[in-house]
Amino acid sequence: MYDWARLIQRIVDRIDECILRHEDEALTLRALAQELGYSEFHTTRKFREISGMPLRDYIRQRRLAIALREVRDSHRSLLDIALDHGFSSNEAFTRAFRRAYGMTPSAYRASPCPVVLRTKIHPFDRYFFGLGEIGMILSNENVKTYFITIPAHTFLHIENRESNGYWDFWQKQALIPGQDCETICGLLESVKGKLDDHGDDFAGQIMGYISDPTGRLCSWGFLRTECYGVRLPADYSGPVPEQMILTPIPEGEYIVFEHGPFDYEQECRTVENRIEAAMSSFDYAPTGYTLDHTPGRIMYFYHDPNRFFKYIRPVRRA
Repeated sequence: MYDWARLIQRIVDRIDECILRHEDEALTLRALAQELGYSEFHTTRKFREISGMPLRDYIRQRRLAIALREVRDSHRSLLDIALDHGFSSNEAFTRAFRRAYGMTPSAYRASPCPVVLRTKIHPFDRYFFGLGEIGMILSNENVKTYFITIPAHTFLHIENRESNGYWDFWQKQALIPGQDCETICGLLESVKGKLDDHGDDFAGQIMGYISDPTGRLCSWGFLRTECYGVRLPADYSGPVPEQMILTPIPEGEYIVFEHGPFDYEQECRTVENRIEAAMSSFDYAPTGYTLDHTPGRIMYFYHDPNRFFKYIRPVRRA
């Protein structure tokens, strides 16, 4: 099980590389199967068994999702985008786009609205399988701590008052129609104007924890509601999916606990422990600040191994 999940993860990573580099010849079943050293039949069977979908459907959906981002964010001609992403003509691209998203590429470019994109799947995760870290810890980096003022913005999100942590959050959301991880992440990926967007899947998607008297008591000793969403400008006026909430967040002061880039498979648990230790031992007395658990204040959690692991917690003058 673990071995095949890792092999399918190799295929998934390779698919995105080929799409982004426009390497159509390498993006065939034959080429992908040869990379693993298995037959085309066996590769497609195992892909469907582990991912829950046919390989050809996944490739088509990923092509369209990446093409949609380019339609949304660039000024390139639709024909050039179509040809770059494996479509034989603008007409073929338009038909596939309309079937997937219910509108033409030109209509979407004129008025972007949230649609469910096929985000990259992650069939292998050491921590999800309970395998823990491997190899040597690569980073000796200390956790940086600093205070910032975050300007007013909005937070587009879903929320759960009963969940306790990332995995539990998505298990509970999966029981609510239209609020499962695949649907929500796909919708958020399509939203234009995210403040933390840097172009990759899940870019700008973060956990939020809102101080809430009706929420769950967490291990840090305050009542909170767990959320998942994206930060948007304060004047965001785009459409809001019916299962989401758009909450205005006023300008406020925060303390940041940040660790730099790390290897997810080898160091995630270690980095998490470093952050937790830094937060629990931090002495606020000399700073003139204290943590602020006033109802409505929000804490953000960023987990991006290529960039950082950090918590941003609300503070007020002591």
